[in-house]
Amino acid sequence: MAEQNIPTVYNPGEVEDKWYRHWENNKYFAASVEKDKTPFCIIMPPPNVTGQLHMGHALDNTLQDILTRWRRMQGYNALWVPGTDHAGIATQAKVEEQLAKEGLSKYDLGREKFLERVWAWKEQYGNRITTQLRRLGASCDWDRERFTMDAGCSRAVLEVFVRLFEQGLIYRDYYITNWCPHCQTTISDIEVEHQDKPGQLYYIKYPAKDNPDEYIVIATTRPETMLGDVAVAVNPEDERYRHLVGKTLLLPIVGRELPVIADDYCDPAFGTGAVKMTPAHDPNDFEIGRRHGLPEVVVIDKYGKMNEQAGQYQGLDRWECRKQIVRDLEKMGYLVKTEDISHAVGHCYRCNTAIEPMLSKQWFVKMRPLAEPAIQAVKEGRITFIPERFTKIYLNWMENIRDWCISRQLWWGHRIPVYYCQDCGEITASLTPVNRCVKCGGQTEQDPDVLDTWFSSALWPFSTLGWPDKTPELEHFYPTSVLVTGRDIIFFWVARMIFSGLRFMDQEPFKEVFIHGLVLDSLGRKMSKSLGNGVDPLDVIESHGADSLRFMLITGNTPGNDLRFHFERLDGARNFANKLWNASRFVMMNLGDYDPAAQGEPYTLADRWILSRLQGAVSQVTDYLERYELGEAARVLYDFIWSEFCDWYIELAKPRLFGKTTPGDRITAQQVLVQVLRQTLELLHPFMPFITEEIWQKLPHRGETVMLAPWPTPDDRLHDETAEKEMAVLIEVITAIRRIRGEMNVPPGKKAESLLVAGDSYYRSILERNTAYIQGLANTQVQVLVALQQKPEQSAGAVTRGVEIFVPLKGLIDLEKELARINKELKSVQGELARVQGKLNNQGFLAKAPAEVIEKERAKEQELTMKVRALQDRLAMLS
Repeated sequence: MAEQNIPTVYNPGEVEDKWYRHWENNKYFAASVEKDKTPFCIIMPPPNVTGQLHMGHALDNTLQDILTRWRRMQGYNALWVPGTDHAGIATQAKVEEQLAKEGLSKYDLGREKFLERVWAWKEQYGNRITTQLRRLGASCDWDRERFTMDAGCSRAVLEVFVRLFEQGLIYRDYYITNWCPHCQTTISDIEVEHQDKPGQLYYIKYPAKDNPDEYIVIATTRPETMLGDVAVAVNPEDERYRHLVGKTLLLPIVGRELPVIADDYCDPAFGTGAVKMTPAHDPNDFEIGRRHGLPEVVVIDKYGKMNEQAGQYQGLDRWECRKQIVRDLEKMGYLVKTEDISHAVGHCYRCNTAIEPMLSKQWFVKMRPLAEPAIQAVKEGRITFIPERFTKIYLNWMENIRDWCISRQLWWGHRIPVYYCQDCGEITASLTPVNRCVKCGGQTEQDPDVLDTWFSSALWPFSTLGWPDKTPELEHFYPTSVLVTGRDIIFFWVARMIFSGLRFMDQEPFKEVFIHGLVLDSLGRKMSKSLGNGVDPLDVIESHGADSLRFMLITGNTPGNDLRFHFERLDGARNFANKLWNASRFVMMNLGDYDPAAQGEPYTLADRWILSRLQGAVSQVTDYLERYELGEAARVLYDFIWSEFCDWYIELAKPRLFGKTTPGDRITAQQVLVQVLRQTLELLHPFMPFITEEIWQKLPHRGETVMLAPWPTPDDRLHDETAEKEMAVLIEVITAIRRIRGEMNVPPGKKAESLLVAGDSYYRSILERNTAYIQGLANTQVQVLVALQQKPEQSAGAVTRGVEIFVPLKGLIDLEKELARINKELKSVQGELARVQGKLNNQGFLAKAPAEVIEKERAKEQELTMKVRALQDRLAMLS
């Protein structure tokens, strides 16, 4: 082959965009229905159209891309369907922010014009996240890209809603829900983030109506809600209050009469044992209130302000009302005491506003009939979670599931397809608009609310494949093969897809759920804007390349566990890419006369060893990928490429390439280098697609692209256990001699003598047959001995498997000078160790220092202790 013009330095910026355009333009990502092939399908968790690529996206999509590229190379009919979510709350908020800058609100435009603005925003900005995914290397079939509000997905949503409505599984009722005063909509329980906040517990007297001297003390964190109190509940077994059950208390300030009721919900050991009942503003009180037929008094409006039912406090913000009520209670003698506490407060996951539990009329899905088949599918093993521990989390949530509030008070989203007759009140759910009542012919009005965004994404595995039509894609690719997603949306999304798939497809939506953790910062904290600790993947791609980012996210990653982002690990991934590039460059620079058909000499021990190790790497990588241990697969490749191929085999092959042996030896070395490098690149391609394509294209190869090359399979004929055992002996010996030279400061240019003592004939034979390897790689003159009468003076030694090694140092180093140097270094290290141990023995330091600082000091202590021992060992050798 002609000699390649290969740049000395690998530049990701010059490579990545070029190859991605090539792949996409040539439709290498595209998948059509091929019934003679085994299907492999992944449906991308749709990122929000408002989104920008963050590290969670980068990890999630890297995992999916690795699996898709691997299966594609294995010959599967691999389809990765991309798409985006309309993100109801977030997208509407973006457009409302734009309008506010123009001095307008959505009400100024009206619903129709406002939605036109949102669609225009989506067209302008909605493809930002998919453009960024391309930079990461995502090999999706972009011709099949979907959007949760495109025509097909919208039709599926209407179909599902109407069917569930007709089956009696969707209903409308007054219920306590989570209300966000900022976003002006309900949100589901799992969209509420609970944050520990400092607060107060207020103890308030509720006097008896007939005897003002008798009272019950109530403890509450929200005194402003007492304006909506309608009863006081106690445990029927609580001796303190049993005589008051059925009697009447008076609500402080307001004067409303409150019955004392008995309910098992009340815990006598918690607080005062008595609970004020505010059914319109507390979910537990709501449930108790329904059991006892209590009235529901709403005192806080949808803006978080006190309404007309709050009397003299009307118009106050809920927090200001709290302060005023506490002042009034104290003035009137009802406030017993206040305690400072820390308690969990629910916040909106979108805007971080404190949630207000509020009574309102909403649409719900009955979950029990849908949850039961979804529970069985997992219990029977038709769907498996990886790692398995997430099965318990899923089942626990599903077995205790509450009905799902699906209505949202927004304009952007799938409008609820329900129509109300203005004359007779008939309610109709319909796939098409209903202008006239089907019962009386009167005018109708559509429900103003939209569906929860998760309602549409719950249908994603089959709506994206064409449902409700019976498409070839749906028949071929459903159920999908695996869902890859983060542990934080098992409830948001995974569970909903499972029960939706079972209900409407009579089949589970995927066979396996591969759960990954979160990407945290180096201190183990969640990345967030408020902490300012986020790392932009696009900045990393600019500085280090997409391959380095991908490889860093995969190495050390274990299923289900969180991953800490360290820039040092990112630098390590870039160094790995550079190592591969330099090794490949060396190989290609020595292929000017390469002839794959030429007859070379028989394989050497080094050839047989590297080819055997390659078969092991192929087996291990494939096995780890099958088990979703992607981090372990990456580790095997890293070790094989960096150490075995680059550090050992290439060095062992150099004398044969540089003409120090026969021409046949050069031919064989070239052929082995090409075979190993090419197959290694094919194994590495799913992990680092860009650099592998760039190098593979420059090597002798068959086919158009590495991404369509057949996935390597082990060749049993090349598995050579003997070669691996023999090379392991030689590698240990060479490493030991190199270590001695390094520790004893033997100048690199000086050739040392090495005495290798091997009493066992097996080990001695290996050494005698391969002295050239040892002499070349350890810069030493070797003597192989059966035994040694006396250790040479001034020598350093080591013991490896079956071999004792002695390196005489006389004439190589200045012994006195070296002893002085080691003693000086030992004294310095011992001093540093004493300083660290002093810190760790200081109770004041241990009490005040952050945990991560203490941990660093302990690690330093361990490192210094090992260094002291090593220096003492060197002194002992030289003495």
